Amino acid sequence: MQTRHVRIGCSFVYVAEVDTSVVFHVQPRNARDITLAGEYLGGEPEMALRDYTDVYGNPCTRAILSSGRSRFSYGAVATVPDATEDADEDAPENPPDKLPDDTLLYTLPSRFCLPDLLGDEAWSRFGGLPPGYRRVQAICDYVNGHLTFAYGSSTPVSTAADVFASGLGVCRDFAHLAISFCRALNIPARYVFGYLPDMDVPPDPAPMDFAAWMEVWLGDRWWTFDPRNNRRRKGRILIGRGRDASDVAMATTFGGPLLEEMLVTAEEVPG
Repeated sequence: MQTRHVRIGCSFVYVAEVDTSVVFHVQPRNARDITLAGEYLGGEPEMALRDYTDVYGNPCTRAILSSGRSRFSYGAVATVPDATEDADEDAPENPPDKLPDDTLLYTLPSRFCLPDLLGDEAWSRFGGLPPGYRRVQAICDYVNGHLTFAYGSSTPVSTAADVFASGLGVCRDFAHLAISFCRALNIPARYVFGYLPDMDVPPDPAPMDFAAWMEVWLGDRWWTFDPRNNRRRKGRILIGRGRDASDVAMATTFGGPLLEEMLVTAEEVPG
């Protein structure tokens, strides 16, 4: 298989009045077809770091931000397949009684994904479509057309119902709304986020940021769908999976430090 190389990383600059505990989700999950080289994880001033794995299998890093200004950084070069993610337009949906036990969690309401509130809308728009991969794609097509991408249009507490009503959101909101529609139709769907370089697509003029998309259980496996970009892409490097963004926040602080700067890198580099 042909491969390509992507430089990934991020840095967070905080100003804290007191020493503050924090958990970061920034390192990619282990993946069969992605390898990492030259990984760096550290802080300025130097801070004690401790790794652990959360209940969803995501790699996490615990740290303490010292009072004053501090920077936490991660970096690596990832080798990724020169191919878009898998697709199968004939992949079937499963009736609820045939779903694997560990997928049932992803049919239920969560903090930001609200199939109970959006169920009537989901069934009226998509209930009459043939079940399967094409119906999920129809959900993504609708969400991509219904929402307008706009930084600052939603808040950290905006739910899928909120952005459905406003018609505005960022990539996590696109994912939350599509996930909510899928779950309302008893299709397991989970939130994922990671690094997404502009490989073989027109460059996005906006500053690089983390990207959010979703995975949907069809047939006997999870499939990648991207309501925000609404196209198959190359170079996705997954960091975390969960019910919604509350499970995989890139940084969770146990206090009130000021986030002064956040930078994200995901760019192809020569092999």
